[in-house]
Amino acid sequence: MPAVVDQVALARLYGEPLFALPQDLYIPPDALEVFLQAFQGPLDLLLYLIRKQNFNILDIPLAEVTRQYLSYVEQVRAHNLELAGEYLLMAAMLIEIKSRMLLPPKQVAPDQEAQDPRAELVRRLLEYEQIKLAAQQIQELPQLGRDFLRAQAAIEPWHTPRWPDVQPQDLADAWRGILQRARLVQHHKISREALSVREHMGLVLRRLQGRRFVEFADLFDAAQGTPVLVVTLIATLELAKEALIELTQAEAYAPIYVRLAHTPT
Repeated sequence: MPAVVDQVALARLYGEPLFALPQDLYIPPDALEVFLQAFQGPLDLLLYLIRKQNFNILDIPLAEVTRQYLSYVEQVRAHNLELAGEYLLMAAMLIEIKSRMLLPPKQVAPDQEAQDPRAELVRRLLEYEQIKLAAQQIQELPQLGRDFLRAQAAIEPWHTPRWPDVQPQDLADAWRGILQRARLVQHHKISREALSVREHMGLVLRRLQGRRFVEFADLFDAAQGTPVLVVTLIATLELAKEALIELTQAEAYAPIYVRLAHTPT
């Protein structure tokens, strides 16, 4: 235990306070790393120094800005030489521009203006500032619709059955199948008989009477011939049109069933 109980511990090792560093403790040089989160590069640092002191970016006082910039670079070099590499390159550029400003300006034509050594640097700073402001505006946009979308799911009531609607094409396919079977079993007869749609409507209703469901194909007797089948089909369609019967189908391509409209399910 330490001599002073309330002494502030340097760290905790396995839950126990550590009040002094071990004499044989080895700390590698690269164990500590400095992260410069405030600046994204030399231009960011240079722009920060100019805007913080309200300098005119078109007339940068290079002597003062360079002095502050080099002071910051020296602090960076003390911790991480590799990180300071790109900052040193900008420092060399500032010193070069300052030295060019100290030299006599080049002779130009009377109608031309002498080129400012700071022009290229000002152009890069303005472009960087525009991109930085645009990035900040994008960052402030709502994340919904940009980084992720709201999930939507439609849940249908499970207790409400939804039967597929019988389409005219389904009836046509069923009718073609009935005609095919009728041609296989029909006999060649030459006769003339008057067929009544109303009469066959009554026959269909009587066939459905007392029965819950009747398969559509069972309403037709292939042995009676094609004319009777056609009249029976017309009678069935008339009954469906007058809402006296209902045509149902459990699923697509499933058999079609017929029932009386007033028959309870």
